[in-house]
Amino acid sequence: MENKKLNFLCISTYYKGADFLTACKGEGNNVFLLTLKKLENEAWPHESINEIFYIDKWVDEHIIDGLAYKFRSTHFDRIVALDDFDVEKAASLREHFRMPGMGQTTGRYFRDKLAMRLKAQEEGIPVPDFSSLFNDEKINAFADKVPTPWLVKPRHEASAHGIKKVHSKDELWQVLDDLGDKRHNYLVERFAPGDVYHVDGLTFNGKVLFSRVSQYLDTPFEVAHGGGIFRSITIDIGLPAEKELKKINSDVMRAFGMQHGASHTEFIRSKETNKIFFLETSSRVGGANLAEMVEAASGINLWGEWARIESKKSRKTAYELPVVKECGYAGIIVSLSRFKHPDTSEFTDPEIVWRMNKPWHLGIIVAADSTEKIVELLDKYATIISGKFHASAPAPDTSVN
Repeated sequence: MENKKLNFLCISTYYKGADFLTACKGEGNNVFLLTLKKLENEAWPHESINEIFYIDKWVDEHIIDGLAYKFRSTHFDRIVALDDFDVEKAASLREHFRMPGMGQTTGRYFRDKLAMRLKAQEEGIPVPDFSSLFNDEKINAFADKVPTPWLVKPRHEASAHGIKKVHSKDELWQVLDDLGDKRHNYLVERFAPGDVYHVDGLTFNGKVLFSRVSQYLDTPFEVAHGGGIFRSITIDIGLPAEKELKKINSDVMRAFGMQHGASHTEFIRSKETNKIFFLETSSRVGGANLAEMVEAASGINLWGEWARIESKKSRKTAYELPVVKECGYAGIIVSLSRFKHPDTSEFTDPEIVWRMNKPWHLGIIVAADSTEKIVELLDKYATIISGKFHASAPAPDTSVN
């Protein structure tokens, strides 16, 4: 098994995970990619992919039939979901073809926000007050007990998409009436202002081997719904908050059954009580180029190490984490741009280690030996970007399908 070439089927209905595909091939595996036809012209690392299967849209029955036919000639050893939206798809395929890895029950904990909260609550991990939207009596009990404002959240969307803030019981019921027969796909929870953190990590054999704690300078909800500029920084290593967040993240991974792979988990520290609450997690690398920020701070490429973990686990061999840069810090700033290809030549600081190359976007990552320097640079860039480059777009409304 150690020297045998394994067949990895990677699923991505968004363009991401190129480093995973490259590292997976570098481990001596055959790499197959299942993606959408509309992504055919993206910059996939074709030299690292044995074969690409294109689909126009995801239809469970068609995908299963197609893979069953392919299985006749190619035995897939692992199925890996590269994007949050593909976690449940991959779990369903593993269940059908009886393959190792995360099944549908565990997959729900990393995709379904209601399942996350119920499991966390069951395991004694603090979560904001919440309620499912199945039963009218329970909804009214929540509204009569929990102070406003509240957030109505889709259970399966990523980031802050589809979230609505409501300020009264009447407004809540109006939102639920608008959702109609789709309200079961949502939950309601108390909105508690606070600092939002994310912990990006790697797990092997049920143990978190690496994690790096970062803080959003503006919350994803504020950016998505207020048209703001996205910023995040790694926080000071060794602070009580950093140690506490690492511990709670490990508790979440253990409680949710994470055995191996990458994860991106979010927490909030309430301004009212200073208490840390679990918000959500995912069994994949964080989006918004946070992986590049983590690598700039730590030297760890989350995509590449995730691929190596999957390969080592499949071969039943030991995985060893590379040397971590323990005292490095980094920060990222990303904005929509009013220019298709914004000219960032005026940003010349030596701390810049990465620039985004994406139409209608502007993004920069800086690395330094202190968070103070990172914040100073991001504040300066935010002022410049806001005045010269920034554009905003309304958050997508996913409440009605």
